[in-house]
Formats: sequence, C-alpha cells, structure tokens
Amino acid sequence: MTKLIRKINFPADLRKFKKEDLKQISDELRDELIDVVSETGGHLGAGLGVVELTVALHYVFDTPKDKLVWDVSHQCYPHKIITGRKDRIKTLRKGGGLSGFTKRSESEYDPFGAAHSSTSISSTLGMAVAKKLSNNNNNVVAVIGDGAMSAGMAYEAMNNAGALKSKLIVILNDNDMSIAKPVGAMSKYLTRLLSGKLYFSLRETVKMVISAFSKRFSQKAGKAEDLLRGIVTGGTLFSELGFYYVGPIDGHDVDNLVQIFENVKNSNHEGPILIHVRTQKGKGYKPAEQSGDKYHGVSKFDIATGEQSKSKSNAPSYTKVFAETLIKHAEQDTKIIGITGAMPSGTGLNLFEKKFPDRTFDVGIAEQHAVTFAAGLATEGYKPYAAIYSTFLQRAYDQVVHDVAIQSLPVRFAIDRAGLVGADGPTHAGSFDITYLATLPNFVVMAASDESELVKMINTSVHINDRPSAFRYPRGNGTGVTLPSINELLEIGKGRVVLEGKKAAILNFGTRLEECRKASDILIKKGINITIIDARFAKPLDEKLIMEAANNHEALITIEEGSVGGFGSHVMQFLSDRGVFDKGLKFRSMILPDIFIDQDTPEKMYEKAGLDSLSIASKIQETLNSNIVLVKNKNKISS
Repeated sequence: MTKLIRKINFPADLRKFKKEDLKQISDELRDELIDVVSETGGHLGAGLGVVELTVALHYVFDTPKDKLVWDVSHQCYPHKIITGRKDRIKTLRKGGGLSGFTKRSESEYDPFGAAHSSTSISSTLGMAVAKKLSNNNNNVVAVIGDGAMSAGMAYEAMNNAGALKSKLIVILNDNDMSIAKPVGAMSKYLTRLLSGKLYFSLRETVKMVISAFSKRFSQKAGKAEDLLRGIVTGGTLFSELGFYYVGPIDGHDVDNLVQIFENVKNSNHEGPILIHVRTQKGKGYKPAEQSGDKYHGVSKFDIATGEQSKSKSNAPSYTKVFAETLIKHAEQDTKIIGITGAMPSGTGLNLFEKKFPDRTFDVGIAEQHAVTFAAGLATEGYKPYAAIYSTFLQRAYDQVVHDVAIQSLPVRFAIDRAGLVGADGPTHAGSFDITYLATLPNFVVMAASDESELVKMINTSVHINDRPSAFRYPRGNGTGVTLPSINELLEIGKGRVVLEGKKAAILNFGTRLEECRKASDILIKKGINITIIDARFAKPLDEKLIMEAANNHEALITIEEGSVGGFGSHVMQFLSDRGVFDKGLKFRSMILPDIFIDQDTPEKMYEKAGLDSLSIASKIQETLNSNIVLVKNKNKISS
C-alpha cells in the first residue's frame, strides 16, 4: 500500500485528500514520529497524543494564513513533519538542525516561538486583535494542555479575551498528563466534565455545535441551549470567562474533529470559543502508553522494545545528588519542605516525595505562586526548598524580589539546569540567574563546581535562617568525586584556592572549573603557571581572597556560565572601588556571549560561547601579552 504521508510536504497537500484518508494519514504520521524520535531523542509522548489533532487542524484551517500556536510546543514534531520540514526532521535538536520547539525564524507555520508553558492564549489573543484592527478575517487557534492550564497566565489571557469578545479558538488538549500528573482544582474540574452523568456522546456534541451556531434557531431555543450547555459542562467557569464551551470531544477521532472544527470555522459566533479535546499522551506506542511519564522526554530508543540508550556514567547526576542530600537533611530536620512547579522528576523531588509525601508540594506550572508559597512557609519557621529550573525561575522574578528578598525570608532556591543545556536550546538555558539574583540585597548566591561542592552548599543552606539563599548546578552527571557528609559546611562568602601559580589568577564560579584545570595544563607547556580559585560565592564575595589574587598576579580572569552583570561584574565593581585598576592590573571577564545560543551538544555550545579550555588558555595568554596604552588626543585605545 502506498504511504499517503509521502505525498504530504505541506498542509496544502494534506487538504487535497478525502476525509476518508485522514485516519490512514494519522496512522502513518504516528509511525513517522516514532521512527524519527527513536533516532534523535526528544519529546515523544506529547506528539503521539496530538497526531489526529494536528491532522484535523491543518486539514480544516488554512495555515499559515490561519495562525496555529502550540503551547510549550513540545508536541510540535507531527506539525513540523507536515509543514515543509519532513526532509530535515531527523536533524531535530542537533547543532544546525531543527529546534525541538516551534520557532518563528524556522518556518512561517510557526507564528509564535514557544517552549515555556501557558503563553499560547495571550499570544494568539494579540494576533486576533491585530487581525481585527487590520480587517483580516483569518482564524487564530491556540492549543493548550491541561497541565498548562494550571498557570495563572492562561486565565489572565482568557479573562481578557472574554472581555474583548475577540475571534479566538482555544483547543484545550486534556490528556490528564502534563510532564507529571497535573495537580490542583482545575485538573479535578476537567475530570468532572468527562465523568459526569450528563456527558454528551460525540454525535450529540456535534449536534450541539451545529445547533449553537445556526441562525435558524430562535432566541428562545438559544437560551435553552445555553442552559443545557451550563448543565453539561458541570460548571460555568469557561462561560463565565466569556468563552463558548464545546466538549469534551474524543481527540483521536479524526473524523469528528474535522466535523467540529469545520462547524466552528464556518460559524458566525462572536467571541472566543474553547473546544475541550480529550487525548491520550503516548497514544499508539505501547511502551509510551505504559510508561509513567508516557515517554515525555526520551533519548534514542529501540522501537521494538522501547528501551532507551542512556549514556553510561559512574557519577550520579547533579539532580540526584541534590535530592538525596536534601532527603538526608529532611530525615533530621522536620522543618525542611520541598516545592516544585510541575517538575518533580526533573528536579529530583519525586525522590524526596517518596520519603516525605506530606512535606512535598507540586504546585503546578505556577512558579510565581511557588515562590510566594515558599515565602509564606518561611514566615512560620519552615525551611522551604524551591527546586526550579533557572529558566523557569525567571517567570517569578517579581516574587523573588518583593516577597522574598525585601523581607529577608530564608527561602532556599535549588536552581537546576544552570548554564547551557544542550538539545533543548536557548529557551531552557540557565543563562541569567547569577545576574538576576546576585543583584539583589540580602541574597546568598552559590554555584557548585562539582557534586561534592553541591552537597556542601546544600548543607550550608540548611543553616542560613536570616536571608534567602540559592545554589546553582547544571544538567547532567557530576565528575565522580567522593561526596562529603551532610555535616560539612562552607563559611559563607569564602572561596578556595585550587591551584597556585604566579602569572595570572582565575576566579572560577561554577562548573567550568575542570576546563580551567585543562587550560592550566595547556599554559604550563608554554611556561605560564596560573592560580585557580573556586569562588563558590557570587554574593557575598570573598573580598580578601580576591584582593590577594589581584595584588599578587599580573592578570585576573573571572569565568562563569552566565550573562553579563553577574559574578564578573560584581568582582570588577569591587576592584574598581578599591582602586586596583589604577595600579595596572589586567582584568578580563569570561561570560556567556550576548547572543542566544542554539541547540547543540553542551561541549560544542561552550566552545561557541568561548568557555572551553582552549578559549580560557587563549584569553589568559592574550591578556598577559597585551600592552594597553591610551593614545592622547585621539579618543581611542590601541594595543
């Protein structure tokens, strides 16, 4: 049998087929997806769950003129396959290849770049208003998952959309499964919609949609329909927000999806519409269906068995070290609390929860709430650990400032995925947390150079009871060093000398320490010996150690896995205030460059960032050889 999917390069090709062909196309698209991700790794379960939805949306709506936005967009691989990227789909998440998320610069079929949750309704509302102002009648569609509906931003957007009565279609993809099991009242509400005794059959739902948008029905009939709809939905939340609610609908019945989407597209209804679609994450691939996380994120795997090819390392991951260390402390201290924002497995708090279910709180995709919730716990003498990825903590910065820092509340921030993260690219990179935390008064900001240092920083944070603290650590495995006991503490604001030399000194902050050692080996061969200092703290700085390094070396280099304004900037400010530069010290700060670095292996990303051992050695040699002289009357510096 000829594969129909081979004839589809763009949605326009899909629309040439008969409706009867769509089921076969969906099956083939699902097989294609499994084949691709088995070789590239990436997000699988979410894409498997929206195959029929993807086909139906592109079949009915005139994309790219009609705008289609996928919330988070980890489910976008089927979308990419049928929107002109099929020939490059096996470059997913690789250097120079396709992004693992939607990306505006990649395709006109990606009208909004995503990767963070709960932005789709806000962005599509903006598009809808723009179209109205431009007298453009094209449709705008947002697809948002039930997990993403736990974030307040989604409701802010819905509230605004209802008030504006904008022409907007929101597809609620309800799979009862975000990355972890969704939590909160909204999840229970959606479950009641499905399980209620008055649940409509698909035929009745379609009939309801047709009747609701038909002009032939009288006003009286319309009122009766509104009343019935209110009963069927098991609540009035969506209608009270100004949305016309349709559903729940079987998200794997492509024929009915097409029928309903066509009815909605052709209706004259004024105002936003929410279509509630029920799907199964991991649908159609047994290993994914049976997996606890439905194969949300996978490495390369064997299609026949589902077995993933995990990288082998004798060293534990930083995430696991954090979790196991926190568990040891929690066994001795009943005040320790674990908090996560819908990322229990990603942050290791799933391990903590097994031991302390009553002291673990997954608040959903609600980082703002997570931080202020932690602040409230801290006011009552508890020791909350907010385990949040660096890139996700950005969403709660106002709460970090006002609710934690200004009040000097001892919330502990465990910042996972610090630095560059590889295949997930710039949307998931932890590039800015040093800068946005170290600038705040009352904060202790630490970065672990290896997993042993991470344990010491966790130990230390347990005893910081008068102000907030944060410790950052990267994705991936540690270096294999021996771990200390939970009784080994750091003196706050004190670094350590790792290697002593004479010509130049490196102040390292974070896990570039090993690259600094390699750089030293390179420089030794050129007759240059250097001092390496593991700074440990960006705030407070070890002022005594920094001054000693500045006074006893010709050059001083700071190195960090973060943006401008972070550790190096604080060191430079300190030295400037002390007048050190007037004495001729050569200073350089090595940071992440002022660009967003696309996905690749972490090693290649750090090479591009200029933070690998060769770049460090070159920077030191260049600095030592420089002879900067101010050229009078010409307003420039030459060397």
